[in-house]
Amino acid sequence: MTVPDVPLQAFNDAAAAFLQIHRHRPTPPYVANLRTEVDAIETGGVRFPVTVNDAEVDNAWICSPTTTYGRYAQEEILRLGRPWLTAPLRGLAGAAGWVLKRSRIDRAVAINNWLVSTNVYPALRDIALDRVIAEARERWPAHALWFRSLNVVHHAEWLHALGQRGFVLVPSRQVYLFDHVADLARRHTDLKRDLALRARAEQADRMVRLSGDDEFELAARLYAALYVGKYSACNPVYSGQLMRAWHEAGLLELTGLRDEQGTLAGVVGMVRMGQLITSPIVGYDTSLPRSAALYRLLSATVLHRAIEQGCAVNLSAGVAHFKRQRGGKPAIEYSAVLVEHMPRPTRAAVVGLGAVSRTVGIPVMRRFRL
Repeated sequence: MTVPDVPLQAFNDAAAAFLQIHRHRPTPPYVANLRTEVDAIETGGVRFPVTVNDAEVDNAWICSPTTTYGRYAQEEILRLGRPWLTAPLRGLAGAAGWVLKRSRIDRAVAINNWLVSTNVYPALRDIALDRVIAEARERWPAHALWFRSLNVVHHAEWLHALGQRGFVLVPSRQVYLFDHVADLARRHTDLKRDLALRARAEQADRMVRLSGDDEFELAARLYAALYVGKYSACNPVYSGQLMRAWHEAGLLELTGLRDEQGTLAGVVGMVRMGQLITSPIVGYDTSLPRSAALYRLLSATVLHRAIEQGCAVNLSAGVAHFKRQRGGKPAIEYSAVLVEHMPRPTRAAVVGLGAVSRTVGIPVMRRFRL
C-alpha cells in the first residue's frame, strides 16, 4: 500500500485551527467524559497539539492508557464470545489495568493528540523529531511521553525512529486501511453495492450538510447512540458544540443522512489532511432496523469521498468483517511510549504491557480477525 502524503503546511494549518478552539480551555464542554489540558509543541517547523494529564480517573480512552489497556480491553475481549478464551484474557486485562493505575501511567503527555481515535501524522522527513522530544521532556519532566495511532503501514518510519530513541512500542488495536478505492470498488461486490446505494440516497436528497444548533446536537446524540451506547462508555462523548466548532473551523466535514420521512437518522464526520481521510464521527439511530442500511450508507460516504479526492482512508478499528469484505487491509496500530526518565514502577508497567500486548494481543487480533 502507498503511504498517503500529509503536507506539513496542511497539518500545521489544521493544528492552528484546532488549538484556537481547545488550547488552555476546559474539555468537558466539548468531550463530556474527558479532562485534559490541551497545549502545543511548536518547534522545528511543526505544530503538534498535545494533551497533558496527571492520572485523572475514568477518562475516555483517547487520553488514558489505563482505560485503553484495562477497562476498554476487557469490553473488547467480551465481544469475542468465546468463554474459554475470554475468561483468562479478561483476567489479564483486569490485572493490566490495576498495575497501570497503580503505576500512575496516566501521568502522561500525548504528543499529536487531536482528541480523536485516529490521529494523523505528517511525513517524518519534515519533522525535527529530536527537538520535539527534547522540548516535551524539558516542559513535562515528570510525565511519560506518548505518540498514539501509529500503524505499521503508514508510519513505519515513525515507529522505527521512535524505537531507536528509546520509546517502548505497545500494540493497541488493528485498524483497516483502504487505498485506490476506485479499484477496490471494481473488485469487491459489497463495496460496489454500497456506493450505488449511497448514490441513490443522494439522488433522493437524503444526504445533507448539517446546519443549525439543533442538527449538531442531534448529530452528537446519534454518535453517542452508536459509539457510547452500543459500543463502550470508554469512547469520547462528543458534544454538538464540538461538532459545530470543528465543522465551522474546517477541521471536520459533517454529512447527515435523512430517513424517508426527512428526519436526520445518521451522520458521518470526515477529517482530511493531504491524501488521507479518517472518520472520527459515525452515528445513527440504532433503533432502526438493519434493513435501513445506515452504517453501509455512512461508510460508503467516506469511501466515495476518497474516490472523488484520490485519497487513502483509515477507517479505524471495529466491524472488521464488514471492512475486510470491502477491501480494507488490516494493520496493527501502536502507541510509542518514552518512560526511561520515569520511576521504576512506571517503566516496568509499560515494558510489561508492551511485552504482553505483542505476545498475546497481536496473535489474538490476527487469529480472530478483529
